[in-house]
Parts: sequence; structure tokens; C-alpha cells
Amino acid sequence: AAVRRVLLLGEGNFSFAASLCGAAGIHIVATCYESEEEVSRLGGAAESIRRLRESGAEVVFSVDCTKLKAYFLPEQRQFDCIYFNFPHCGKKAGVVKNRELLARFFHSSSEVLTEEGEVHVALCNGQGGTPADQPRREWHNSWQIVAVAAGARFILSNVHPFKAETIHGYKHTGYRSQDKSFCVDGALNHVFTRSMPLPYFKPMICEIELESRKVSFQVPRVLVDKINRGFLELNSNHPVRTVKEKLTAELSQAFPLKNADYCLSLLHQGHLNGVCHSNIFWITLSPEEETPSTEEMSNGLANAVLFSHVDFCRDADKNGWVNVQEGCRISNQYYLRPSLLPYAQAMVQKGAVLPGTLHVLSGPIFRKCLITPYSMPVFHEMVFVCAVNRGIENSCIDMLMKNIKTSIHSLHQTVSGFKPNINLKEAMSFETPELNDFASFESQLGKIQYFICMETDTSGSCEKSSCVGIIRTAHYELVSSELVVVFASLNLDLLAMLICGISDWRILWTSDTRFFCQFPRGELRLFKSFSLYPPSYVHDVSFWLPDGEPFDEVAFHTIARQVSSEMVVSIQLIDSFQQSETGRKSLCYRLTFQSCDKALSRTEVAEMQLLFRKEINQRLCVTLR
Repeated sequence: AAVRRVLLLGEGNFSFAASLCGAAGIHIVATCYESEEEVSRLGGAAESIRRLRESGAEVVFSVDCTKLKAYFLPEQRQFDCIYFNFPHCGKKAGVVKNRELLARFFHSSSEVLTEEGEVHVALCNGQGGTPADQPRREWHNSWQIVAVAAGARFILSNVHPFKAETIHGYKHTGYRSQDKSFCVDGALNHVFTRSMPLPYFKPMICEIELESRKVSFQVPRVLVDKINRGFLELNSNHPVRTVKEKLTAELSQAFPLKNADYCLSLLHQGHLNGVCHSNIFWITLSPEEETPSTEEMSNGLANAVLFSHVDFCRDADKNGWVNVQEGCRISNQYYLRPSLLPYAQAMVQKGAVLPGTLHVLSGPIFRKCLITPYSMPVFHEMVFVCAVNRGIENSCIDMLMKNIKTSIHSLHQTVSGFKPNINLKEAMSFETPELNDFASFESQLGKIQYFICMETDTSGSCEKSSCVGIIRTAHYELVSSELVVVFASLNLDLLAMLICGISDWRILWTSDTRFFCQFPRGELRLFKSFSLYPPSYVHDVSFWLPDGEPFDEVAFHTIARQVSSEMVVSIQLIDSFQQSETGRKSLCYRLTFQSCDKALSRTEVAEMQLLFRKEINQRLCVTLR
């Protein structure tokens, strides 16, 4: 096995470094800020240094932790682990100076750490400012270690007690720069790893065949990293696919089963009765010969009218329902499919549904929605279609639910050790406030008989009861006999979240290998976050609404998703005001920015907020205050 290089900083009396002497598979480079002469006056230091040198370790004096690159040759700047126990500026330095020290230390560490390396920082109880500290200090009175580390692209991946009493020979000294001990009761070791960079998405062109002709369209910016991810493909180990395969296998035991995924287009055309157009990703097609290159798109040469998705149309009535007008460029307009139900209905109308056979459709669908923990602008839907003779539709629904329950119970019990409560709730008895975004949109598509609800208690991270699917029926005159067609729809992403204890839908779309390695060969397990206690940042924005025009809140939230690359986790209306003289109305919203898998710094958030202000001014015609 390769020898791991370990760098120890701020050692003082070198007792911690000496405790590692003889550890297999590591090469120690122990350093301190003081000179050799100053260290020699500290109790026990000489003996620790002697032991280190005899064991083959390197001992280096007068090392500034904020300039590490200067002390090592290029070929020596590859440390697998860096330890900095109880950093401090010295004497009576306050939290601000110690934050600055940590900030410079993390930047310096990034220059000498391997890509897969770790940075360990031990702090006294309360200093870090994370929920792991008990008691927890107020944020402004802490060292804000996760936010400081984020500035150098590090995330907190683990935190555990620093048990000084278990470290043989360790003496923690340095109280106010003296050879005196300090209290380490409740101290914590914070383990940081490198973050993936924040995404920067270039314009993306999607080419497809539609009605026997090749067409192209620009992917909406908020979906660029979510188109064609292939989660449901054969070679995928993604938990969403595992859930789908388990459901399919279980249902195939009870029904003849036919898969109909192959014919589903990403784009749909035609009127969706009852659907608010603000929830739709409108697309303008461009013939293949008129498609600009990606380079031309990057240079801004694409004709916005010829070749663009239509994100926002301001010709709307007071309820937010868009009047389709030529001025909005959405006549003869296509849109990214918001549901697989129209495809299932088309199969029935064409007579392609065999009575008694369960037809299965699955794939990603796209919906503009407000920002909440369980509102997904894209997720994978699974639709079941079964035509049965009139009068036995309830038996079909019972059998369908029994097998869905069995497969979900099996998956959840394997992962968590208990069976969740899954039941049908009649649509008439289901209170509107209980509907999540998935169920609310489904209600727009037509009458629903039942909601499929799942109750879990996965560490309190998920809602007590979540609607994960719906069941509706419809009557059709087919082959001279009247059949009842049962349609069932499941949100595979939400099921995967509830089964694996995932509290943030965004993590399903991460590109970080630390997510995928937790599900080897498609096995489902409880997800363990690799970015703990990510910092959050709050910004307010207030503006005057344009006179006489309704405010499209879904468009407002969609712009926030776009400019922040899904880093906005909450938008709250905190104030509204109307001038009595003019009737002008002003709104004030509070945005909370937070990443679930990447380092997010205060500076980056400030840039996102500025861009957000600019975009809402231009796109929604609001007047900033």
C-alpha cells in the first residue's frame, strides 16, 4: 500500500505528533510556528522531537500555516492529510482574527493537499459554530468554520469528538501563547474534503427527431445539467432506477406487463386543459439547418426569436393563466413534457392498450414550480395503464396498490429496518394544504380518485406523510365494449428520497462520486451526507410591481433557480406595501442560499444576488428599490 503523507501544523510541544510515531503506512511531517529555540523551552518538546526524528519523521520549525507552498518543493506538495489542532492567533485575539487565520490556512492547504485528501481542524467546544457544538454559540460569536472553509472550496464531511485523553502522551498547551494547558472538554475534530466546483453551464442545444424531421432547441438554463442524465438506463446504478426496477419486477408477478418507454418524446404539443401555463417550460423549435453552433451560442450570435426557449410570457390574466398570443412567440408552441399522462391517454385512444395488460411508461418530466424542499422542476415519473371491464376497476386498483406496497415495503425495510405506512386517500377527503407540488400539478391534469401516501420517520428529515402517487380512472369505448382504464402515476424521485432518507431533492442530481459510491451495483442504502452543516446566506430584495400587471411568482422563483444554479432553498414574502395615493404595490422577499453538496461562499452568493436583481428587473419589469 502507498504511504500516506501527513502534515501536522501548529504542533507547539510536538506531543500530538509524537503520539503518531510508529503508525503504519504514514510519513509524518510535523511543524510548528515557533523557532527551534523557542520550542526547546516548552516542557517535553525535546523528547517528542527526538522520538519523531528517530522514527523517520520530518520536523520543521517556523512554518506559517498560511504560506505552506513556500516550505515544500513542488514534488513534496502532495499531502494526504493535514492536521491543525486548536489553531489560534495567540494571546487575546477575537473571533474575527481567528476566522481570518482559518480562511488563509484553508487557502494555503488547498495548494499542498491531494485531490482526495482531508483537512482535520480541532476546535474547542463552541468555536466552530455548527450544530455539532453543544452548547452551540450564536453564529456571529463563532469562528464560522464551514463558511470560512467554503471560501477555499472545502466542505465539512465529518465531525467527531476530539478525545485528548485517548491520545497517549498528548499535552494540550498554548493558552494565550503560554506553556499552559486549556480546556478541551467537548472539543470537536472537523474533517474537510475538497468540494466540486460550482457549476457554470454553457448554452446547450438538444437535437431530436420530431414528426419525421430533425429539429433543435435550446435547453432552458435551469435544466441544462438535468437533460439526458440517463438515470433510468440499463447501465445506471442510480437509486431512482433501482426503485423503478423493483416496482416493475413486483408488478410483473401480478399482471402481464408491457414496457412502452421507447416511443416517448421529450416535447409535447397541444393544449393541456386546466394547466397553468406558468408551470410549463415552453420551447421554440429551430429547423436543423438553422441551428447555430455551440460556439455561436456562447458568443451570443443566436437569434433569440429564431432559436430560444420561452421562459416567461407576461401576457397573462389575473390568475396567471397565459393568453397565447403571437406577441409572446408561443403560437404553434411546443413544451417540455410536464407529464407522461397524455402519452398514456394517446395509447388508449389509438387502441394500443391490451385489456388486462399493465402498460408501463417512465421517464423524466419537467414542471416550473415554487422553491420548496420537495418541489422538483424535473423528476422521473412512472405511469401504469390497465384497461379492465367495467365493474372490476376497484379490484384492479386493489391489486395494483397491493403490489406497489409490497415492493416499497421490501425496499424500505431492507434500507431502514421497518415498513412505512402506505395507503390510499380518497381525493375528496384530502385537504388542499396537504398536497405537495407533485399532487397539486396532477390535480390540474384531471379528476383524481385516490392519492397514494407514504408515511416515514426517517430521522425527521422528511415530511410525515408525502403524496408519492395518484390513481385516476377514465371510461373509453374500445372494440365495441366499454372499458374502464386505470391510470396510476408515481414520483420515483420522491420514493427514492423517502426510502434512502434523503432530505434534499437536489442531491439526486449531483455529479459527485461520493453520492454514487453509496449505492454500489444499484443497492439502496440510507444516504450519508458528505457535506455537513452547509452554511446558509440570507439576502432580501424589494421592488415595485409594474402597473396593472399580475406578478408571476413561479417565474420569480424560476429566475432564482437559474441565476443560483439551484442554490436558493427558500423564498419567503416578508413584506408588502401599497401606496394609497398611486396604488403602486411593493413586495419584499427573503432569499436563503445554501448548497447541499458543494462549497458556497459569501462572495459567490453576493454575485448571485446581484445577478438575480438584474434578471427580475429585465424579465419581470419590476422596479428595484
